[in-house]
Amino acid sequence: MSSPRYKRILLKLSGEVLMGNQQFGIDPEFVAELAREVKAAKETGLELCLVIGGGNIFRGMAGAAKGMDRAQADYMGMLATIMNALAMQNALEQLGVDTRVQSAIQMDAVCEPVIRRRAERHLQKGRVVIFAAGVGSPYFTTDSGAALRAAEMNCDALLKGTSVDGVYNADPKKDSQAKRYKTVDYDTVLADNLKVMDASAVALCRDNSIPIVVFSIREKGNLARVLAGEGTKTIVQKGA
Repeated sequence: MSSPRYKRILLKLSGEVLMGNQQFGIDPEFVAELAREVKAAKETGLELCLVIGGGNIFRGMAGAAKGMDRAQADYMGMLATIMNALAMQNALEQLGVDTRVQSAIQMDAVCEPVIRRRAERHLQKGRVVIFAAGVGSPYFTTDSGAALRAAEMNCDALLKGTSVDGVYNADPKKDSQAKRYKTVDYDTVLADNLKVMDASAVALCRDNSIPIVVFSIREKGNLARVLAGEGTKTIVQKGA
């Protein structure tokens, strides 16, 4: 594998990816496959943070849309992200990768609190750090949590691994003529409401000059190819 272009990245995975081919929950086999991808990336010398969504278990906005109190629903979604983080930690450690989970909601029996300097030390010691529970407050998505942690940890890039292979000008599942961008600037994403990440996450990355790399994590080996500057992806950056 070629050397990665970045020294430190934050990898954001949607919770739905952990379902594999299931309709709900966590597919241990697919999580193990993801862990192998993360391990291969780390073995290039990369310092790696992860943020995983919770949509495979519970999505706060969906609960609110069905009449739940929005804050309560969002807290439930945060707990789902902790479950996913622990599942990924287990898969990584079974491969011999030292991993720490830090949660924005204090839960000392299962993970550490988010402490930036401690997370920095973990990365320096070669550990993977998984940040869970978003920003610890309702009304913010895990995308915003990922952008915040990427800025806090001085990451060179935020990689968003999803089920699609980049950013399109329309939904590629509904529009066969949808065009995929190779690069696009932050302001275009915000002005055209391109569904990359929520607006606050994109703005935070823009303000801190953190490129967002959107790619399909479902393609085996794609994380390694993207890190090597290859593979199919879209890069959101300034002046694209």
